[in-house]
Amino acid sequence: MSNVTLERNPSVLFIESDPVLAHQVSLDLKESGYEPVLATDSKTGLDKAIELQPALIIIDRMLAGESGIELCAQLRTKGNRAPVVLLMARDTIEDRVACLEAGADDYFLKPYRSEDFLRLVRIYLQPETSPTEQLRFGDLVLELATRRALRNGRTIELTMKEFELLKFLMEHPREVLTRDQILENVWGYDFMGESNVIEVYIRYLRLKIEDETQKRLIQTVRGVGYVLRET
Repeated sequence: MSNVTLERNPSVLFIESDPVLAHQVSLDLKESGYEPVLATDSKTGLDKAIELQPALIIIDRMLAGESGIELCAQLRTKGNRAPVVLLMARDTIEDRVACLEAGADDYFLKPYRSEDFLRLVRIYLQPETSPTEQLRFGDLVLELATRRALRNGRTIELTMKEFELLKFLMEHPREVLTRDQILENVWGYDFMGESNVIEVYIRYLRLKIEDETQKRLIQTVRGVGYVLRET
């Protein structure tokens, strides 16, 4: 009898009440080498997320009976740390802030486009780096394998997008990065319309890595962008 263990493809839980969209997304995920798991309502989605521990969770914001944002908040309350992407039909400041506050890592705007969607999925399911690889700036350390930060020995848990943003800043210390550079390198896919999404994520990063007793590291360069440097 063979002792070889077959490695499973990364599982993606898709919580969507529209059967047509659910079918299309499932086909796209399978063709791209992922293992889709479907749920049509929030309760089933929550149960499957807890039972299966998928590598990525995608939730439609407009679920019947309960919003995707409420479901995302429940997942985080129960300790689920898998990346969560919300599908949204509109892009407003209120929606983006609500996504972040619920614990979502990102969002994808409808209408559904296979190429853009799969590009986003690949960002979150890319292979892990070496367990020992780190970035350092002053007393701030970013562990690339665990996707967490440490400052003065204090562990800081980051969402996937917070990690990617901080990583980009730490890869270019003391270099002023424009908003366009950040959008292109951190989001990595077509970003439609004028958005303050960077400002929202910068604010959340500052709340996590900077307290009243520590130096501010992420500096705003008005009219240009941001820079990682000590004052």
